Amino acid sequence: MIHRIALLCVALAIPAWGQTTVNGAGATFPNPIYQKWFSEYHKAHSDVQFNYQSIGSGGGIRQVLAGTVDFGASDGPMTDEQLSQFKGGKIVHIPTVLGAVVPAYNIPGVSEELKFSPQVLAGIFLGKINSWNDPAIAKDNPGVNLPGQPIIVVHRSDGSGTTYIFTDYLSKVSSDWQNGPGKGTSVKWPVGLGGKGNEGVAGMVRQMAGSLGYIELIYAVQNKIPYGTVKNSSGAVVKASLESVTAAAASVKNMPADYRVSITNAPGKDAYPISSFTWLLIPNPAKDGNKGKILVDFLNWMLDGGEKMTAELTYAPLPESVVTKVKQTIKQLK
Repeated sequence: MIHRIALLCVALAIPAWGQTTVNGAGATFPNPIYQKWFSEYHKAHSDVQFNYQSIGSGGGIRQVLAGTVDFGASDGPMTDEQLSQFKGGKIVHIPTVLGAVVPAYNIPGVSEELKFSPQVLAGIFLGKINSWNDPAIAKDNPGVNLPGQPIIVVHRSDGSGTTYIFTDYLSKVSSDWQNGPGKGTSVKWPVGLGGKGNEGVAGMVRQMAGSLGYIELIYAVQNKIPYGTVKNSSGAVVKASLESVTAAAASVKNMPADYRVSITNAPGKDAYPISSFTWLLIPNPAKDGNKGKILVDFLNWMLDGGEKMTAELTYAPLPESVVTKVKQTIKQLK
């Protein structure tokens, strides 16, 4: 019987892995699309189960460095120093999708979609703008009846790629931010309350009147939390969407070989300014050869089929030029 199953797998060109669980951990930013992919891949390969823990990019980087997972995930690329700490070969960054970080808010009595300038966002998170009817916010939102309510800033409490994206953006648009908290998966926040994961920040914003937090677009959509438009580097006020994130990705004319690239504050009137790639972190060579082969097969499946599932969860697929490049990189994985 086993012999006949093996022959059938060969005839259908379906890899027969044997019952295997592939463990991963990291970013909450792409967790909704990753869970969708892992579920769909399992339907096609019933002997393979992906166990992905959405613990934040900082945790994903730590676990992949420690060798306690088969792959990690991060929205902030690993630093040269972090990469040098890995003793099991190399860690390869594989871009998967693009997403947007949005300023999500809860202001009772305000139904309009607020506009945010870079200066206002930096000012709020620096603690320099602390009331919703501040003249700087009112100037960007004429005609909106803004309350004199204190702004409750909500940020991530855990090491987070979403934080990396947001602080990378703030560092580009505000010298005070760049010379103060700076960019990173964890920073010393001047003001605010911390929530764990995109889920935690979304939950706090939803519950707390007067709050403002930064979350990945899908979490604002799924939780029905209002989020604002943001003025980009061309002076256009842009809403986060599939199209505006794709426009930001188009700013990358020459993708670096290691895919560690930032597209925050991208040029172009249609580009949403707080956009980013997100990456899987793949140890090469794999510690477990069988799991390494499964990951290679999954990555190829992701590029050929998974990318078509991104729009329904408000992520943008990889540009075709990047897909072609990534396929060549996958061939080098062992």
